[in-house]
Formats: sequence, C-alpha cells, structure tokens
Amino acid sequence: MKLMQLQRTMARAVMQPLTSSERMQGRAPDGGPMKRYASRFIKPNDRLTSFERLEIYNRQYWFRVLAALGEDFPGLCAVLGQGRFDAMARAYLIANPSRSFTLRNLGSRMESWLRKNPKWAGPNQELALDIARLEWADIEAFDGKTEPALRPDDLSIAAGPRMKLTLQPYVRLLSFRYPVDDLLLEVRKEDEDTDFASNTFQERRKRKRVRAVAKLKPAPIFLAVHRIDYTVYFRRLDQEEFSILTALRQGKTLAAAVEWAFRGSQIAPEERPLKVQTWFETWSTLGWFCRPEKKQAAS
Repeated sequence: MKLMQLQRTMARAVMQPLTSSERMQGRAPDGGPMKRYASRFIKPNDRLTSFERLEIYNRQYWFRVLAALGEDFPGLCAVLGQGRFDAMARAYLIANPSRSFTLRNLGSRMESWLRKNPKWAGPNQELALDIARLEWADIEAFDGKTEPALRPDDLSIAAGPRMKLTLQPYVRLLSFRYPVDDLLLEVRKEDEDTDFASNTFQERRKRKRVRAVAKLKPAPIFLAVHRIDYTVYFRRLDQEEFSILTALRQGKTLAAAVEWAFRGSQIAPEERPLKVQTWFETWSTLGWFCRPEKKQAAS
C-alpha cells in the first residue's frame, strides 16, 4: 500500500463517528467489517488487536475535536445547553470533518451550517446564530493578519477628496440582534472563576443569564471585534460609525462613506463633524487603518 493510500485509508477510519457508547464502529467505511479493514494496514501486538489499536486513534480524534469545539464556542454551549451542544457538535463534525492542519479552522462553518440546519440551533435560534458568529469573529480577530498601521504623516499622502482608507484585516465588523458581547464575556468569566462555585451552580447561572437575554426585545447591536497586544476586545459602535467603517472596507472614499452613513441619521447635521472627528481619532489610536501602499501614494 502506497503512503498516500495508507494515509487516506487510516483517515477514513479515524474520522468515522463513534458509537453511542463512544467506541469504534464495527462497520468500516467501505461497508465491510472494521476488524478486517484495520488488519489491512495495522499489525496486532501481544496486547492489542489491529481493531483495538485503530480504535485508540479513532476515539482520540473525536475526543480532541469535540473538546476543541467546546473550547472555541463556550457561549454557544451556554445558549444550547451542554447536552444539545454535544449532540450538535457531533452532527457538525460529521458534516464538516477537519480538513486543516490546525484545529483553529474547525468551527469556520459553524454559523452557516446552523443556518442550513436550524434544528440544531435550539429554540433560541437567532441568539445561537449571533453568538456563534461572534465567537468565530473572536478567533479571526485573534490571529488575523496585521498590516503596518497608518501614521499621522501618512495622512498628507492619502489626503484629498477621494481619500481611501483600508481597515486592518483582523478587525471584524458585525451587527447582532442581541447583546451577545455581554453574554459571552459573562460566560467566560464564570468559566474562569472555577473556585467561585460548583459546576452545577455555574451552569444554573449561565442558563439564567441566557434566558434573560433571550427574553429581550431584539434590537440592533453594532460591534467591532479587534485586538490589542494579542488580546481580543469587543467595542460597541454607533450605527453611523459602523456604517462608515463598513463602507471604507467596501472601498468607498471617506467622503462617500460619511455621506452614506448619515443618510436618515438622527444625529443633527451640526454635530456630525465632531462625531466623525472623534471616531476617526479613536480608530487611528487603535491602529485600525493600514498605511497606504506606495503605488497608491504616487497616484
């Protein structure tokens, strides 16, 4: 058996779902007995059969990927409840097996998969979708690419009526129906305070908080997920502020972005210049803008 064929044969077996008792299935991916399938590429030893040796890898794969999803989506787990989350995670991984060298990408399809399979999102579907999207944005913001930040003297190069500004790739702009940023921060705090109370008490507190948020009347929440010194932060944005940043990310000039953002705005026209100035100073201080490319500066 050639190396590539061996790798694929073993991967199919290792990634096959476990039984309800968390053991390896007796039926192989090709439909035949798993014992015969395992004996094709794994030798037994004086302690374990080929099946038993393969089962170790099969179980460890599933224990690890399930644990990874739980670590990446504690907020979604709190919304769904542990039992429903565990069942959802297994169904998700069967539909979306790991295809990357890193577990970082494991939950990349979580929100889109939940939208296509709403039965797994539970009774609070919009809340579940919101928090799943926030948790994936948190991962993207943590290790997203960083470009050289805009400096004050760069503005003289880029300035003009058609000035364009590029946002840092790691800055994620999101809108939600529920205050999932507050909910996720509470869930994480309770998970960190392991000495505060028993696990049962903490789970009750989480469920109580989830129910309280789910009962809120949905209202638009605008959020920037960004990082400072490798720590991720959530920053609430005004709707107009969010609109300007979104328009800039879409490639609009600053003038066009501001004009578009204030259409129908309740902010008085005389207050808008100061608002934009304050926002711009904040964005620049946080390093959200990239330096203009040299070819852009020359034009």
